[in-house]
Amino acid sequence: MLSLYQPGHGLLHRMPAGSKALALAVAVLALSFLPSSWWAAGVAAAVAPLGYAVAGLGVGVLFRQVYALRWLLAVTLGVQLLFVAPEAATANTSRVLATILLASLLVLTTRIADLLDAVERLLAPTARWGLDPQRASLLLSITITTVPVLARLGSGVREAQRARGAPANLARFVIPFLVVSLKHADELGEALTARGLR
Repeated sequence: MLSLYQPGHGLLHRMPAGSKALALAVAVLALSFLPSSWWAAGVAAAVAPLGYAVAGLGVGVLFRQVYALRWLLAVTLGVQLLFVAPEAATANTSRVLATILLASLLVLTTRIADLLDAVERLLAPTARWGLDPQRASLLLSITITTVPVLARLGSGVREAQRARGAPANLARFVIPFLVVSLKHADELGEALTARGLR
């Protein structure tokens, strides 16, 4: 499985995976309850830089994460502006960005094995009802890691288009992005099948 973990010695690197995931989930939940206002957009925009500073990852890592999400943000903001006021559109887009960056922060500061172990321990009591904690933890880990992976795939597609001199065009971006995303899904499925998971 592809891991985006970056070694470090920040506070989030030292935290146990379960406690870290819970803290980030609470932060995301708190963001979702913010009103659609300018001050809420500011709060949402400040959460991610604060989290990356606490993790000791630096501005460069944060900038690369935001840059990889630029197309998603453009589409989200553009669609929002069609239906709601600029204030609400900006606040909603800021919340989406902060949520994705916090999910990325979990992946960047946690080894996949540690995350799997934490989820398995959490779900262990559900085994009596027929749920396989190992499969559930693997599914959750794949879901969490997919967001930053897709962001990087999108960035790669745009870089390839730029190298060929193609202008920035959403319609020309979508098809290649879907192709590489489906290719990644096939490769991931084959890797899981090779390990006996179906």
